Amino acid sequence: MLLLALDTATPAVTVALHDGEAVIASSSQVDARRHGELLLPAVDRVLADAGLTLDAVTGIVVGIGPGPYTGLRVGLMTADTFGLALGVPVHGVCTLDGLAYATDLDVPFVVATDARRKEVYWARYADSRTRVTDPAVDRPADIADEVAGLPAVGAGALLYPDTFPSAHEPEHVSAAALASLAAERLAAGVELPAPRPLYLRRPDAQVPKNYKVVTPK
Repeated sequence: MLLLALDTATPAVTVALHDGEAVIASSSQVDARRHGELLLPAVDRVLADAGLTLDAVTGIVVGIGPGPYTGLRVGLMTADTFGLALGVPVHGVCTLDGLAYATDLDVPFVVATDARRKEVYWARYADSRTRVTDPAVDRPADIADEVAGLPAVGAGALLYPDTFPSAHEPEHVSAAALASLAAERLAAGVELPAPRPLYLRRPDAQVPKNYKVVTPK
């Protein structure tokens, strides 16, 4: 097994290689505006660090969000393209699950990432491997009662200390955690989600309503 994992659902552009037993190379850069520029060079760098070529990869793992439309689709389209070119399966993993897995917590907690518009993408977990609610997008004040008293991780939690007073790192997901979680679940025979995006809301850019049509005379 050689999994190439990547995620662009948060400001982090993160890539990793996993050989079925451990992460053998990884790269993460935080830049919310340059996912498209940074992703492919990061893949090249990780392969070079591992001394491998792309054709050695046996599977692709990609974070499916939730996340902003523009960033999220960069990773998903790249993963689909690699899968088609190499003839290997593409597995989806919820980005929040990757963040949760990196904590190694064995108590209930919350993962919250920045959804912009003064909202967070979030979910509750029983432990680092077990999500107990579906991913959602809400204003922090609206979920304060649901997350009260729970530790929290992620950039969204760090942004809103009034709602998440026990917030701590990791701030962003790492492909290393995503790959490790996927490898663990695949080895256990768990079917991973399809590589389809969890947007949870409409994109920021939309066609204006009732716009004026200009036609030539």
